[in-house]
Amino acid sequence: MNNSSPSAGVYANGNDNKKFKGDRPSCLPSRVLHLRKIPDDVTEAEVISLGLPFGKVTNLLMLKGKSQAFLEMASEEAAITMVNYYTPVTPHLRSQPVFIQYSNHRELKTDNLPNQARVQAALQAVSTVQSGSLALPGAPTNEGTILPGQSPVLRIIIENLFYPVTLEVLHQIFSKFGTVLKIITFTKNHQFQALLQYADPLNAHYAKMALDGQNIYNACCTLRIDFSKLTSLNVKYNNDKSRDFTRIDLPTGDGQTSLESPMAAAFGAPGIISSPYAGAAGFAPAIGFPQATGLSVPAVPGGLGPLTITSSAVTGRMTIPGASGISGNSVLLVTNLNPDLITPHGLFILFGVYGDVHRVKIMFNKKENALVQMADANQAQLAMNHLSGQRLYGKVLRATLSKHQAVQLPREGQEDQGLTKDFSNSPLHRFKKPGSKNFQNIFPPSATLHLSNIPPSVTVDDLKNLFIEAGCSVKAFKFFQKDRKMALIQLGSVEEAIQALIELHNHDLGENHHLRVSFSKSTI
Repeated sequence: MNNSSPSAGVYANGNDNKKFKGDRPSCLPSRVLHLRKIPDDVTEAEVISLGLPFGKVTNLLMLKGKSQAFLEMASEEAAITMVNYYTPVTPHLRSQPVFIQYSNHRELKTDNLPNQARVQAALQAVSTVQSGSLALPGAPTNEGTILPGQSPVLRIIIENLFYPVTLEVLHQIFSKFGTVLKIITFTKNHQFQALLQYADPLNAHYAKMALDGQNIYNACCTLRIDFSKLTSLNVKYNNDKSRDFTRIDLPTGDGQTSLESPMAAAFGAPGIISSPYAGAAGFAPAIGFPQATGLSVPAVPGGLGPLTITSSAVTGRMTIPGASGISGNSVLLVTNLNPDLITPHGLFILFGVYGDVHRVKIMFNKKENALVQMADANQAQLAMNHLSGQRLYGKVLRATLSKHQAVQLPREGQEDQGLTKDFSNSPLHRFKKPGSKNFQNIFPPSATLHLSNIPPSVTVDDLKNLFIEAGCSVKAFKFFQKDRKMALIQLGSVEEAIQALIELHNHDLGENHHLRVSFSKSTI
């Protein structure tokens, strides 16, 4: 395609007089995405593969002379999810970084352009795969299609293993591309390796295309991914080396680390694993593991960024044949609350440990129920995994994904008793800054709290008394040796710690210092 030909007919919908001149950066979301710095030898299928994990790709225009392309997604929502995911995690084609932004075009009109037949063939091949009928013998096969009989099992080798990579970390990364059924990890030829089985070969295909060659952490722990010759894995034990996510009844095996109780509780938590195909509800299954001890290094180009949770988010939605349901809902329905003690602010602080809470609504007619809107679907999933089943004000809180896509604010003059609050501009959000240290410190609720931002004049007794006045029994306390601005405090129970966090996070300690409170992975 020569450089002048695109101007023959790509128009912005609703602005048909303006010929295509390349794109200026656009802040407004659009289902058309502008890709820059594309390698010259890249195929249509490879460009399409960047969009596949996020939904249906409906059109593509390659401007090879300019190393650019336009990719049209079926919906704006899919395009937003894709841009959010690739903002901290730069995608690569042929080992070269590719840059993605929203286009000013609302749709691509490419009917009269040369070379579009090849694009249509590639799109046709992909949509055949996505609708569940795999590529047929004789159909054009390329890197964007999946071969009959392809295994749902991936073999993963991790090179440059400078930090430990745990089974949980692998589960978190690979769940973004579909339902992970089983994982086995082992060391062979002095290399850390894993076998990972998806519910569907298509998910394995997407994961391999997206993750092969990526670094888990900054400049190390490189993923090398191939399809395994095995078509199914046989897992005998559920422990830190192997896991069958469809069977919570497996023994841990002799001499193996057993699942910690919160892990076991999360394993059997209602609504998390309902079937081997939990992802078919529109979400990759999220098992609420306590965070792996592996580090989450801030996002860097070529790294996968903080893996425990990214403020961007692949919603975990895959086009699994026959799958239906919401894609990446960020609103949670929270039930079984104590109506006498719960407030929108309390829910904002508690759920804010796992993501940035934008809005909270306590139901006017049923005050034990509330809606909590998180910044994105990953954060909603994380908060749900960690908080559902915890005790708060004497009742066991339950959290599930809501059918609502957003929390509506009351109309002006509508009686609301202050039960709906908008926190979208709150200064207390923990995850606003990309690569913030807070991404590395997300832990399940625990009786031990991490305190920080303590001014020099505040003593051990001051802090102990603060928690005792809030109704807690203090079991132990210690300042950090190297940094007296931080401390650990151990309380009588997890429920006490949850309530103390709600009450005392952002408490004014004087000298312009507000106490920061988080759950700790350590005990004293």
